[in-house]
Amino acid sequence: MIKAFADWLVFDVMAFRAETHLGEAINFFVYDTIKILFLIYLISVLMGAVNVYFPTERVREFLTTRKLFGAQYLLAALFGAVTPFCTCSSVPLFIGFVRGGIPLGVTFAFLITSPLVNEIAVAMFLGAFGVKATLIYALSGIFLGTFGGFLLGKMNLERLFAAWVLQSNPEGTQSANGGSAKKLPFRKIAAKIFRDAHATTVGILPYVLAGIAVGAGVHGFVPAGFFENLLQCGGAWSVPVAVLAAVPMYANAAAIVPVIQVFVAKGIPLGTAIAFMMATVGLSLPEAVLLKKVMTWRLIGIFFSVVSAFIIGLGYLFNALL
Repeated sequence: MIKAFADWLVFDVMAFRAETHLGEAINFFVYDTIKILFLIYLISVLMGAVNVYFPTERVREFLTTRKLFGAQYLLAALFGAVTPFCTCSSVPLFIGFVRGGIPLGVTFAFLITSPLVNEIAVAMFLGAFGVKATLIYALSGIFLGTFGGFLLGKMNLERLFAAWVLQSNPEGTQSANGGSAKKLPFRKIAAKIFRDAHATTVGILPYVLAGIAVGAGVHGFVPAGFFENLLQCGGAWSVPVAVLAAVPMYANAAAIVPVIQVFVAKGIPLGTAIAFMMATVGLSLPEAVLLKKVMTWRLIGIFFSVVSAFIIGLGYLFNALL
């Protein structure tokens, strides 16, 4: 329905031509803006309800006082794998976890894995490349989230977040006596949840628009075959080149699978193609613009560097195994 509305608005009302680069870019911008803002608002409402009714202080206490031997990172990565969100949709959940006091390494494990692996992408990958490649792709995405979150969690990065993110939600979202929020009338709680969701959405709106604009420009104006030619010329450096080339892109995992299938059909090694896919959905420039609302550029650089190193290593490993 959103796609049909975007097509009608851009091609019928605004009279842009679908076959032009400008028309394609504007259509991408309108469609993704509506879709992502709707998802951000919806997820912010859900996280507001979770913060009110779910005892996140108990989860925080459990994660920080028990010896889980790294299982907390794996659980967060698995949760990210079963949530069908793109990067921009995962950020509000990430913010909610941080504000709820969940350890940063655990929240990073979710943020890394959530856009990389989901059931739709896995199903499409299975149909395109078979069982072995799909298992390697899915398990490596979970591995990346688990160990990436563990490493980032050991770096003491709290000081590099925006101050408002680390402030716990006021007015009873997490009460010391464990029950004051639940005693409030639902009408008042619902009103506050919707106000907070609106404030979150409006607060990150400029970053969302800027990120989508970058993705729309790449989507509409990068010539067809540009990335295939670039990766084919990369030689032994094809995996790092694939990761660097993917950063300006923006797409979810399900949308990029057909592109990867074309790459492989043109002779690009599957490991290089998967590295490109992972970097596209997990390390895009639009994501960096959006994360700037909650992180310093230094933290964004650390996050991108760690995840890039893991993706490059996995790309070479895939090329050796597949």
